[in-house]
Amino acid sequence: MNLLQLQSMEDRIDLLLKTVKPFKERAKEHDENASFPFDNFNDLKSIAYPALTLPKKYGGLEISLYEMLKYQEIIGKADGSTALSIGWHMGIMKHLGENKDWDEKKYASVAHNVVQTGALLNNAASEPATGSPTRGGRPETHATKDSTGWIINGRKTFTTLSPILSYFVVSASIDGTDEVGNFLIKRERDGVKVDETWDSIAMRASGSHDLVLKNVHVEEDDLVQKINPGKKKPAGWLLHIPACYLGIAQAAQESAIQFATSYSPNSIKGTISELPTVKQKIGEMELLILESKNFLYSIAKKWDSGDEATRLTMGPELGAVKLSVVNKALEVVDLAMKIVGARSLSQKSDLQRYYRDVRAGLHNPPMDDMIIMQLAGKSISDKN
Repeated sequence: MNLLQLQSMEDRIDLLLKTVKPFKERAKEHDENASFPFDNFNDLKSIAYPALTLPKKYGGLEISLYEMLKYQEIIGKADGSTALSIGWHMGIMKHLGENKDWDEKKYASVAHNVVQTGALLNNAASEPATGSPTRGGRPETHATKDSTGWIINGRKTFTTLSPILSYFVVSASIDGTDEVGNFLIKRERDGVKVDETWDSIAMRASGSHDLVLKNVHVEEDDLVQKINPGKKKPAGWLLHIPACYLGIAQAAQESAIQFATSYSPNSIKGTISELPTVKQKIGEMELLILESKNFLYSIAKKWDSGDEATRLTMGPELGAVKLSVVNKALEVVDLAMKIVGARSLSQKSDLQRYYRDVRAGLHNPPMDDMIIMQLAGKSISDKN
């Protein structure tokens, strides 16, 4: 039985919960070794998870943003690295299927591969010189036209999922023009290399290495889209990012409560969960998570029900969700560590991993400063 064969979201949640149960234990090993969790992705492929967001006409379930975020939250609670990584594939395939930005045959060929083999895709846009693509820098990776297609050269950083990707969507400046294009590059192309540079202390198992492209030849129609860096439409699918960190926050909350309800120093009767100071922190964690869930899923529902005109106005709200949920997740982990105390800094504690992983959210797009400026602009515009 796989997710595509189940009739309700509740049944799909049950199967996903069973599938991700081993992820938590594996997370410790992969974090310590900075190894990639191939086993987790094989498990997700076995239940057809990568196909859920594809349009029904291509064999997917065409699930809503709301439903996708529910699943990403579940995976995030089990293992943040796996959730953030698979979230890029899920969101991009959903976005492309809904917006029809690519030639239909090209998208259909990728979608078919996702359904049949569990193939995974991610964007490769960040570069050492340009930083985050959301800042609008022109890629130094470049594409040169020849008689049979394109020759692409360059280096991309933070290529999450790189050890297992079947497809890279690479942004490149088109030589001789002011244009920038997205090029679909299959992993097996000559000149495609993954340089294992990922040494971050956060999301260590995300495989976010450098992608190196040396005289990579692609077909003419592998230029799948021309883009304007830094000027993108609001993208609801990017809410997979806060959903992941909400999951991590809940894992930290659960860990702290388990500790509080079982730890009984000989200086008190009962467990520390009965102490007012500990109860205060537990209540604060619950409040932060309730606020985050309500904000995240109310905006997801608005996106799902909104028409194109409504969605075009939602950029500030989408950014606000990301900023709010990620920063609240940081607060939850901090409170959890205060409950557990110095033991939370032990390498044996899951909390020290949650602490490192949740901080990565600050550096996922969009950035806090850009969100605040966008919200300021909206506020000023609304008042005039």
